[in-house]
Amino acid sequence: MDGAQAGRLPNIMLADKRQIRHSFSRAALTYDKQALVQRRVAGRLLDLLEASGCSRPGHVLEIGCCTGLLSQTLVHRFGSMAALHLNDLADELFPLVRRRIADFRGSCSFLGGDFESVPIPGRYDLVVSSSTFHWFHDLEHALEKTAGLLKPKGFLALSLFGPDNLRELRILTGKGLDYISLDSLRDLLEERFLISACEEERQRVYFATVDDLLVHLRQSGVNCLSTKGWSRTALERFREEYELRFRETKGVGLTYHPMYIIARRQYPAGRTNDSRILSGNHEDHIHLRH
Repeated sequence: MDGAQAGRLPNIMLADKRQIRHSFSRAALTYDKQALVQRRVAGRLLDLLEASGCSRPGHVLEIGCCTGLLSQTLVHRFGSMAALHLNDLADELFPLVRRRIADFRGSCSFLGGDFESVPIPGRYDLVVSSSTFHWFHDLEHALEKTAGLLKPKGFLALSLFGPDNLRELRILTGKGLDYISLDSLRDLLEERFLISACEEERQRVYFATVDDLLVHLRQSGVNCLSTKGWSRTALERFREEYELRFRETKGVGLTYHPMYIIARRQYPAGRTNDSRILSGNHEDHIHLRH
């Protein structure tokens, strides 16, 4: 790698699933400390779900449970669930999740593997996923698979990151994931779902130094920007350019772009209902100190 090159055209990447598994497994003990945005996103997702009328789901599937931030909140808010089924690419995280939801009285099972390819048994009243679907290679197929796992009128609660996510890294390195827009996501869903809530926001996280930002990326597993193989000169150039372009009064900033969809499975396809569309473009600020 040549190092940071400002002004380069984006190099759209497909997520390396092996690298994702390695990164999140390595970050298991530090993820919760760094994942302030992901925690807030999970809470907002469940707020929207409850406001859309989902109060007592019986059988629930969570896709991409990671360390259990959302799983734990699900158990606290929907403790009457009969069964909670948890899927994640990094199944070595499951013992950590199990400890977090030890007080859950319903049935709990772990389904390890890549959701895009691993068979998922059963039908569910609720399928929920936070901060996961943007990693998938074929989002349309993943949404089709999700629709097939839901009972009629079952709920889908989905949050994922949008095109402005980690925009600063994309600007400096020219690399980033192919994030879908909220409008395009709605278009994919409306054939099979009635959408009841739809929202996006930008959250800015501030760090004292660029090195603190790099630690955040590594310790949260979100290290799409790998400095492995960079020369000392290239890394210093990245620091200098980041400071120059993204230093603000509050610190050096990093943008997250969470998007939220709450929808219900419909049969037959073809109808839409925009009776409660929440479309926002909010900006929030978070400070991380090391």
